[in-house]
Amino acid sequence: MVALSFVGLATDSLYLLGVPALLLVGYWALVDVKNIFWLLMFSIPLSVEVPLSTSLATDLPTEPLMVALMGISFIWFLKNGLSLRIHFLKHPMTLLILLHLGWAITTTIASDNFLVSFKWTLAKFWYIISFYFLVGLFVRKKEDFKNFVWIISIPLTFALLQFYVRFGMLGFAFDKVNKVTWPFFRNHVNYAAILAVFIPYIYFARFWYKKHSINRRTLTFLFLLVLVGVYLSYTRAAYGSLLIAFGTYFLVRWKLTKLAIALSLIVGLFAVVHLATNDTYLDYAPNFEKTITHHDFGNLLEATSKGEDVSTMERVYRWVGGVFMFKENPVMGFGPGNFYNFYREYALNAFKTYVSNNPDRSSIHCYFLLLLCEQGLPGMLIFMAISIYGLLLGERIFHRSNDPFIKNFAMAIVLSLITILSFLLINDMMESDKVGSFFFIGLALLVRLDLMQNNSAQKLNA
Repeated sequence: MVALSFVGLATDSLYLLGVPALLLVGYWALVDVKNIFWLLMFSIPLSVEVPLSTSLATDLPTEPLMVALMGISFIWFLKNGLSLRIHFLKHPMTLLILLHLGWAITTTIASDNFLVSFKWTLAKFWYIISFYFLVGLFVRKKEDFKNFVWIISIPLTFALLQFYVRFGMLGFAFDKVNKVTWPFFRNHVNYAAILAVFIPYIYFARFWYKKHSINRRTLTFLFLLVLVGVYLSYTRAAYGSLLIAFGTYFLVRWKLTKLAIALSLIVGLFAVVHLATNDTYLDYAPNFEKTITHHDFGNLLEATSKGEDVSTMERVYRWVGGVFMFKENPVMGFGPGNFYNFYREYALNAFKTYVSNNPDRSSIHCYFLLLLCEQGLPGMLIFMAISIYGLLLGERIFHRSNDPFIKNFAMAIVLSLITILSFLLINDMMESDKVGSFFFIGLALLVRLDLMQNNSAQKLNA
């Protein structure tokens, strides 16, 4: 390594100076890959989206860390054996996630644009390995669960405080919010999402510590700080998701989650049938002259209720296009990542808005519809099965455990998951490291709690 440094200086090949550091990091990772894993967790709130081309972007440093962890984990597993153990691998949640990944691979092979789908599926691989399997490997003890919350909370607090300072200098004006979310967040929705998704963890982590202790006071202060941060994000989806999470808390306590899910599915099915009957959905086409962008939050809320907000109605334009794409290929879909490449030819001009040219190349803004048109009905049903099972598993763990730590953490995960799912109804942020990561992390943590609870029960009955 010393020789490489000298050669780099002598030949003015400065990139050679980085090789020793890279080798050291690689050695460190192989010796104790868990440190790299925690570095990835720490990086999530501070990751920066960097465009590589007009159609491709990466998140730094999270995505390179995910790729590195995927490669390192294979070597590490060969060295250390099957450390995940059979109970985690055989858990129904793990099997559902493998089915989810397997169907993505199947629809990629049949994709209308194989290269785009292949890139999407490759990224999905390192997402699931990093945020599900490695979480299941490294977060096993109560101390690991605590480390997870603190390791996310510290950088999140930094990102939040710099937002407060910069936004305060602009008078907390609604039309300036997107200017101060960069560089850590793409926009105010991305910023609000990670705050809303992590709020349940911060709230319930408070109960790990005694009243009036420094840790409890710190977490209480952070909870209030994050709550105000969500309010100042001016994000309707965040407000709605937190209200849904608040209601879900009581559903879980009263064992009504299964009934609530059934009613939600019935209402959703009724709405679809109603809109499809006699082309009723055409009655909701926007008035092109009135559907505009609003620069005052009060006006935005009023316009939303009247169907005159451009962002809301642009969603409808894409949703209609997505439904027609689904009708074209209901089983296999068009392939993962392909909505943008095909939706315009299926969208209806009656729903067109001022921003339908879509220069940002954004997607459909509803993850469930996105799965329908990209991975067909089986793809959406598999994801719904994962989501529903996750919520029911969390409720089951909450009621079966006598350990306050397990009960509180199970509730935090369920509320975080329902917040994510609420966002996914009008956004498609599952491939964002600020949201999608917490979905798979939450599922892995639930499996770990379930196994932890089962082990405790076995010891008591021994």
